[in-house]
Amino acid sequence: MAAAPAAVAVGEIDSVQGAEMTEALVLGGGGVGGIAWMTGLLAGLADAGQDVTGAGLLVGTSAGAAVAAQLGSGLGLEELYARQVDPARQAAEIMAELDLEKFTEWFGAALATASSPAELRRAVGRMALAARTVGEAERRAVIESRLPVHTWPERALKIVAVDAESGASRVLDRDSGVSLVDAVAASCAVPGVWPPVTIGGRRYVDGGVRSVANVDLAAGADRVLVLLPLGDAEPFPSDHPLDRTVAGLRAGGAEVTLIAPDETATAAIGPNPLDPATRRPAAEAGREQGRALRIG
Repeated sequence: MAAAPAAVAVGEIDSVQGAEMTEALVLGGGGVGGIAWMTGLLAGLADAGQDVTGAGLLVGTSAGAAVAAQLGSGLGLEELYARQVDPARQAAEIMAELDLEKFTEWFGAALATASSPAELRRAVGRMALAARTVGEAERRAVIESRLPVHTWPERALKIVAVDAESGASRVLDRDSGVSLVDAVAASCAVPGVWPPVTIGGRRYVDGGVRSVANVDLAAGADRVLVLLPLGDAEPFPSDHPLDRTVAGLRAGGAEVTLIAPDETATAAIGPNPLDPATRRPAAEAGREQGRALRIG
């Protein structure tokens, strides 16, 4: 999935260091390149005096689940940024080839058999269960290496995954009885690329199958900042499409800001956001973009 053109930041969000749950930080999917870009962008915003990482609610989808868990670990932004740009501190990722043409054909076949988003999620889940990938244990080890700590933070963190068989979405948090590593691994289980994750006898796939960022889970917050590493296009038809959800939040009085990669960051993430080589350039481009933004 190539990065979409950068979304225009709309609305405003205050610096929320130490804020209550009236502020939400919503982090969308986008592979290891997206993890790096979001980390860099947040560091750049902090450089410019706009540290938004203290939001009372974190919502993470796929790559965003990893970033949200990292933010909840207690490590500062400089350390988290270093874990993206310093080879000695980077997680032990597995190289994944993303064939966009093949992925499009695969998605088209699933779409042809589905008459609703729910049916599409089930079709995608069936294909994910049948795909040949690395083993669950090998992939889980990668997620473990991404996370500085493996326990849920005290503040509110919502991570989204999708049941591969039923197509039902599941929002995981510290009260769900699921380990943080398993929750992040499930949300990051890109269909056809990484293995579905087993939790309580069920298999789960990427939270992006439900929505690119699952912004609806920020309902109730007064200010919502949404980071979209792959832009604002939904990869799958959704019951909670981004444009409609954002419009609903704004109609309810929330201030919503959308940020996608600028031209330089889009080029840094490149055509394969799953390539670990994108981490340093994407993080650096994100930091420069964050320094130049004014969102409050």
